[in-house]
Amino acid sequence: MIIPYDKLSPEALQALIEEFVTRDGTDTGYEKKSIENDVAMVKRQLKRGDAVIVYDQSTKTSNIVPKDNC
Repeated sequence: MIIPYDKLSPEALQALIEEFVTRDGTDTGYEKKSIENDVAMVKRQLKRGDAVIVYDQSTKTSNIVPKDNC
């Protein structure tokens, strides 16, 4: 299920993106130098529609994925 990023509270969106860009064992392709820069990059991708938030009901987890992967 795709969750529009603007339906999340600013706090929830920030926490989701921070968890995503700092996730261990995942090559997200982000710089890994500055969390602030990586969070800003993901926010821009969500706003442009290049990435989406996906919620998996069976595992009750969410993830950020490229729009083309949906």
